[in-house]
Amino acid sequence: MKSGAAPAGPLVQVFGTPDSQPTRAALRFFKERRMEVHFVDLHRKPMAAGELRRFVERLGAHALADTEGKTWRDAGLDYLSMTDADLATRLLNDQRLLKIPLVRIENGFAAGRDEAAWKSLVSSR
Repeated sequence: MKSGAAPAGPLVQVFGTPDSQPTRAALRFFKERRMEVHFVDLHRKPMAAGELRRFVERLGAHALADTEGKTWRDAGLDYLSMTDADLATRLLNDQRLLKIPLVRIENGFAAGRDEAAWKSLVSSR
């Protein structure tokens, strides 16, 4: 590989916010492995419905919800029983409810700070 050449391998997409410590950990994790990372700041650009749907299909809406976060508690969602479809709609409408970072490498997906899942995504490529 020539000096200054782009890293080889699949593109890593990280959805999160720059003020989130778990998001910064994910970015650091992949950059340390010299992987090309495309960061999507959810404060600037909300996640597209199709992209969120791919995460829901792979991981389930409940795996994407930050049920321990302040936004979840403030919305009073602790006491609601929701189907995956209902929860996915809520997540799309209020992306502050997402467990970030959301990571995608090709057809592999992970939600939240989960280094074991990230290592699995890297090793399966």
